[in-house]
Amino acid sequence: MLWAISCTDRPDTAAIRDAVLQPHRDYLKSRKDILVLAGATQNDEGTVATGSLFIVNVNSRAEAKAFSDGDPFTRNGVFAGIAITRMRKGQWNPQAADGT
Repeated sequence: MLWAISCTDRPDTAAIRDAVLQPHRDYLKSRKDILVLAGATQNDEGTVATGSLFIVNVNSRAEAKAFSDGDPFTRNGVFAGIAITRMRKGQWNPQAADGT
């Protein structure tokens, strides 16, 4: 089943985000077996990261939380809030994201 994990950054954590960016990317790569989609959320101008969004395919909320808890961003205090929501795949059009 799919789970959306929506994370909101704490204020003034850009330096921490930058410092653990490579471990974060390595972690995501190591979890590609469950990771459907991941990316930073940004301000309207695309100049500042405001959080992260992950879609994972796991069997339970506990597994989705374990994925989130293992992320270096989470472990290093980047996020002020994390919401985990079960979702159902309705429309699927990955080609619409090509070129973004």
